Amino acid sequence: MRPLRLDLEGFTVFRDLTTVDFTDADFFALIGPTGSGKSTILDAICFALYGTVPRWNDRRAVANALAPSSAQARVRLVFESAGSRYAATRVVRRDGKGRVTTSQAGLELLPRGFDLAILDKDPGAGDPLELGEPLAGTPAEMEQAVLDAIGLPYEQFTSCLVLPQGAFAEFLHAKPAQRQQILVNLLGLSVYEEIRNRATAMATEADGRLTATDRLLADLADATDEALAEAAGRVDAMRALAAEVSAAVPLLLVAERDAQAARTALADLDGELDLLSGVRPPAEASDLAAAGSTADAAVAETTDAVTSAEEHEERLRAELAEAGDATAMHRLLDQFAERDRIAVQGGDFAGAVGQAEAEYEEAVRALDAATESAAMAADEVSAAERAVEQARTADRAASLRPHLRVGHACPVCTQPVSELPAMPDAPALTAASARLVKAQRAGESAGALKVTRERALRDLDKALSRVRAERDALNRQLVTLDARLAGVEPAALRAGLDAVGRLQQDLDTAGRKVRAARDAHRKASAQASRARQRLSAAWREFDAVRDQVAPLAPPTADREDLAAAWRTLSAWARTEWDGRRVRRVELAATLETAQAAAVEARGRIGKLFTDAGLPEPTGPVAQGGAEGGAGADDGSGAAGADRGGSRRTGAGATRVERVGPAEAAAIVVERAEAAHARLIERREQADRLNQQRAEHERDSQLARALANHLRANNFERWLLEEALDRLVEGASRILRELSGGQYELVHDKGEFFVIDQHDAALRRGVRTLSGGETFQASLALALALSEQLTGMSTGAASLESILLDEGFGTLDASTLDTVAATLENLAARGERMVGVVTHVSALAERVPVRFEVRKDARTARVERVQG
Repeated sequence: MRPLRLDLEGFTVFRDLTTVDFTDADFFALIGPTGSGKSTILDAICFALYGTVPRWNDRRAVANALAPSSAQARVRLVFESAGSRYAATRVVRRDGKGRVTTSQAGLELLPRGFDLAILDKDPGAGDPLELGEPLAGTPAEMEQAVLDAIGLPYEQFTSCLVLPQGAFAEFLHAKPAQRQQILVNLLGLSVYEEIRNRATAMATEADGRLTATDRLLADLADATDEALAEAAGRVDAMRALAAEVSAAVPLLLVAERDAQAARTALADLDGELDLLSGVRPPAEASDLAAAGSTADAAVAETTDAVTSAEEHEERLRAELAEAGDATAMHRLLDQFAERDRIAVQGGDFAGAVGQAEAEYEEAVRALDAATESAAMAADEVSAAERAVEQARTADRAASLRPHLRVGHACPVCTQPVSELPAMPDAPALTAASARLVKAQRAGESAGALKVTRERALRDLDKALSRVRAERDALNRQLVTLDARLAGVEPAALRAGLDAVGRLQQDLDTAGRKVRAARDAHRKASAQASRARQRLSAAWREFDAVRDQVAPLAPPTADREDLAAAWRTLSAWARTEWDGRRVRRVELAATLETAQAAAVEARGRIGKLFTDAGLPEPTGPVAQGGAEGGAGADDGSGAAGADRGGSRRTGAGATRVERVGPAEAAAIVVERAEAAHARLIERREQADRLNQQRAEHERDSQLARALANHLRANNFERWLLEEALDRLVEGASRILRELSGGQYELVHDKGEFFVIDQHDAALRRGVRTLSGGETFQASLALALALSEQLTGMSTGAASLESILLDEGFGTLDASTLDTVAATLENLAARGERMVGVVTHVSALAERVPVRFEVRKDARTARVERVQG
């Protein structure tokens, strides 16, 4: 896998859209201050491919991908693997409830010659462009699609290709079983396991087919040469039987036809005798006509009675219409009563109006007196007020004294009053003040009385107006009634009502007579109808009997006299019955002779069947007027004759149809031929199955042998040991260069050890190395994986780059120089992309392409710096 272009937007520190172009960067460094986002570039590569990042420690923690306060993060990686180019895209979104999920995930295979500049037209935060053939469209589909494209699962990708911080030494410290699985994926050795599994499945499948074939062959065990010869002989015997039966059937057919003809003629004659014996006249035929005539006369009489009653009712109805409208007369009488009532009520209201007017005049006089008294009281109050003012003027000191207060200023000298002086005598002012109080009280009483009189006058005025209005309304009603009743006398109205009542009573009596006449007419009509129906039924009965014997040509009937018609038909029937009894004796003798001949012919045919070991056929010689054809029976449930000479219709059917001799012979021939053909077919099927069994047995043995040869403890184990030997050999060579000849790398039973040449070739476990020594050993192993495993791999894994994010700051200057030289040599070959994440300037200056990562308060940015 070789990254070509990385687009980030909203991913952790990269809030704005950022693009990193690796197209021609065979050897590059990601540089920048600590915390600027250098390692985030490698995180984005891992996230685009696998949906997680090693340092998150939780494959479900996709919320870590979002930049602070961002609602969406988008990462797209364009990479090359095994000669093909792909685009992996993932989009993470936060919904309204704060939940963060991967909303889009996809892997596309780019067409050959795809121009990466097209990606510059991507709308960024909008929907991703469609770039090529979709290989995956969901996170679940992405997992298998990325594995198919790169050849490495997530854990092995972060151990061999992208080496993040804290995971640099995982392959070095991995357990032997885990390391073995990594090598299986890197070398593509899983193909041998797939071949072994497929071979085992093929062997199991072949064994199943072999077992199924043996069961089929067991079902065909009866298909032998002896059975074939016996079936062929039975076909010949059945054909001979059919020939003899065909020669004997015509004689039987003639005899049975003669018997059937005599039997049919005798049955026809018996049917005619039965018809003639049923001709008997009913006893009441002569009484039906007389009953009909009597009923018709009653209908005519009741019809005249109904007509007379209806005419009388119509005359009374006309007289009642001329007598006048009773409702109008009653209404006029009611209006006379209403006029009298209103006249009485009008007199009452006249008295009420007079009384109300008198009360109103009295109230007017009382109001005038109260008004005059109030005016006089007001004049008295005015005079008293003038007397008080005159007395106050005569004695000012006495007038000021009531207003003095201790501590207040004197109104005369303006000095504060320290003590109230004695009240001087003021007899004139006192008398005037008493008069004023008395006058004021008298004025208030006079005013209150005036208000009361005014209120009483208003109430009387309203009452008077109401009584006058009611009196006027009654007078208007009285005038209207007088105009309406002018020229009308109550006595005449009462006399008219009495006449109308008498006419109505007469009309009711006439109506009852009409209804009684109509009821009698209905009863007479119903009785006449029943008489006619009985007569019609009797004629229908006669016609039904005559129709039954119509084929025998009965005489013509007299349609005017039912009794005479019955007498004529009965006499003819007796004569015809006597003649047919004589002919029946002759036909019975003919039938007996024909039946004897048929029994003899059927016995001869039955003996042919019994001699052949078959039951005699019991069905008729002919089916539908001709000899019936035989039904084929191939043993599959189709129609065929059973041993009882019958034919079963349909598979598993229970209905049995009897068959004749010729048909039975044809059926047994067909059954014999079908059994012979079926046996030949089963013999051919057994031969084919024996050939297939040999092929299945051969396939099972071959597949099982291949599976045994490819077991893990044989071929695959040898391949893994050889690969590990070559890997350790290359890593040891690189480690000697990095450590100045001090360390070599070896393995024993899958475990890694280092040989310390500076300590008498001491063998040490890799977990005893210091941090710098562990980095050197891990780097040597990673470089060996990248350098050598491609030549050893079958092509499953694509190791076209190595990206390092670890530990250069722990190396001394000499070791750092050795590491840089090793990386330069690896990159110079042009077979691998080499990328490092470092903040060590001495190492960064030796890298030809540098991507400088800077971060401000909003976002991180990447700028390419050419070395």
